[in-house]
Amino acid sequence: MKKLFALLMFLPLLAFADEGMWLPSMMTSQTRKLMKELGLELTPEQLYNPNGTSLTSAIVSLGGGFCSGVVVSPDGLVFTNHHCGYDIIQQHSTVDHDYLRNGFAAQSFQEELPNPDLFISFLVKTEDVTKRVLGAIPQGADESRRAMVIDSISRQIAQEAIQGDSLLRARVSPFYGGSEFYLAVYKDYNDVRLVFAPPSSAGKFGGDTDNWMWPRHTCDFSVFRIYANKDNQPAEYSPDNVPYHPTYYAPVSLKGYQEGSFCMTMGYPGSTSRYLSSYGIQERMDIQNKALIDVRNVKLAILDKAMAKNDTLRIMYASKHASSSNYWKNSIGMNKAIKELGVVEKKQALEQQIQKWIQKKEKQRAEYKNIFTELEKSYTDRREAEKVFVYLREAFLSGPELIQVVLSLSMFDAQGANEEQIAAFMRRISDTYKDMDIQTDKELFAAMIKKYKENVDPSYLLDFYKDIDESYQGNTDAFVDDLYKNTSFATVDGMNRLFSGDTTFNYMEDPAAKIAIDVISHYMELNGGIMGESTESIRKNERLLTAALRAMESEKDFYPDANSTMRLSFGTVGGYNPKDGAYYNYYTTTKGIFEKEKDADENPDYEVLGSLLETLAQKDFGRYGTNGDMNVCFISDNDITGGNSGSGMFNGRGELIGLAFDGNWEAMSGDIVFEPKLQRCIGVDIRYVLYMIEKYGKAKRLIKELNLVE
Repeated sequence: MKKLFALLMFLPLLAFADEGMWLPSMMTSQTRKLMKELGLELTPEQLYNPNGTSLTSAIVSLGGGFCSGVVVSPDGLVFTNHHCGYDIIQQHSTVDHDYLRNGFAAQSFQEELPNPDLFISFLVKTEDVTKRVLGAIPQGADESRRAMVIDSISRQIAQEAIQGDSLLRARVSPFYGGSEFYLAVYKDYNDVRLVFAPPSSAGKFGGDTDNWMWPRHTCDFSVFRIYANKDNQPAEYSPDNVPYHPTYYAPVSLKGYQEGSFCMTMGYPGSTSRYLSSYGIQERMDIQNKALIDVRNVKLAILDKAMAKNDTLRIMYASKHASSSNYWKNSIGMNKAIKELGVVEKKQALEQQIQKWIQKKEKQRAEYKNIFTELEKSYTDRREAEKVFVYLREAFLSGPELIQVVLSLSMFDAQGANEEQIAAFMRRISDTYKDMDIQTDKELFAAMIKKYKENVDPSYLLDFYKDIDESYQGNTDAFVDDLYKNTSFATVDGMNRLFSGDTTFNYMEDPAAKIAIDVISHYMELNGGIMGESTESIRKNERLLTAALRAMESEKDFYPDANSTMRLSFGTVGGYNPKDGAYYNYYTTTKGIFEKEKDADENPDYEVLGSLLETLAQKDFGRYGTNGDMNVCFISDNDITGGNSGSGMFNGRGELIGLAFDGNWEAMSGDIVFEPKLQRCIGVDIRYVLYMIEKYGKAKRLIKELNLVE
């Protein structure tokens, strides 16, 4: 009975039918069989074919991995999430052309808006290079030496893979904590244009209130188009470029789904830590998440106040607020779920099983016997420094934009860059200034100085704190006022002087530059010095722990943690029981929009443009509706995480039925452990997307491009 109880305790940490973010190239026969049993009708070659076209040929990564998307037309249309395009939409918005509030719909190719800093990537191939990477590591190498060798051989493999082809990009990524390595080769398209965005009251409906929640009624999508040169190859933006013609584009289903329907998600999930030790989970809760929540509480309050002043500031800070609030709420939910679901206790039970297995295995004992004692010691040793590290990152490296700009300038290698690279960099910095309000940034800087001091040991205070105490009698606000008066970097003038070669300008003497250098010096000292030995020990023993688990359960298929490489997850559409006596249905309809909108006076997250309400009230859903209404969102038990946003959700025939955009509150520990009974992937129904494009946006030209399956 005790053995059965122990098995049940750690069972949720192992692979279930619908658990796992799988590399399409690593799908085992066991996994393929399971997918077929659940409803997949595609052959393995139709799903993934490195020597031809397949569904994976339509899956793209945006901006190097921050979001995913799917190609849906022969002229290079890409569907992704509204929140993935939010920063781009904000950049194009002004008070006179408020695309955030009102939405955007290009009525012709000529009206589609270019985005110089956005690129879209296609996966060309994936290759297992584990033997070559591990074979280069000298026997007996410590963790530091191991990391250096891996970095060196990985760069070499990547360079060989592209063989001087400037159209390709390659990267070698570690899997299973660095026990295996895979090469991925990509082709990047740099001319990407905004085509359609719904108004934020649809694309961001529910705001922070509904973020990470179900039921959901958010039309979270935006549309871009890839452009290429006349040879259909990647090219920098040019008016002469033409729409890209993909090798494959996904058909779009109008048939919908039912409870139990097969559902498959394909995209580029960012990172998970499913094999993390109980010590690591405890650190994530007590140090990393707690500090992030603490600092961002202050940041968000300041941004909220600024954005409420006028539309100019609302537009300027919209994207920054959305980005900061997303993982603020994620961290709150994660800590809550970890406690309520007993995640640490489950992991500890599994670790006890591993320890017993190690004791029984004489050959493995020497390699694995010290894992747990060393993990416990290393996490304890770096605890205080890790706390400082997170507060330093959140308060200063991700805090006031003055410091972020100065740090970017200090780290940019102008001498090693060509004119085009310098121009692109200066454009990005100029855009930062365009969306920076000095008064708001000053208030943020002063608040971050105070917040950091409140939470770290005095021995970790930065050098300028002494100046505040001695020269300003502890008056932080006065210190910040003087800083912004005396630095050349409060405006774009400092950057222009720096790049113009102005001999009268000394970057190192600028007061903001001094603070930025102080910040980055402390950051590097913490990362590589104070925490260095402990972090190396943790990295080694977390890798060995994963290896021990895989060896103990050698008959099982273990998927690797997400690491921004293309992944496939699968499962079924279905509701769930969030708590005793409650059940959540697997879809929502427009009825819920009107119900929530009634509370808009008390909660602005539920405000909806009058024109959108009028359109919905007409109930002219046509082929997009069912039984007099229209589904707007749905859920499946697909395994996703950050980076999956914008991923295509497909039925068993490989037809697009939705776009993944969120997870659910009850399973916010999902990056650490998959909870099959609770964890859900929230997607916007593709029929709601098409309705918004055609009926509200009057962009029927886009509908005509699609391969609609009636």
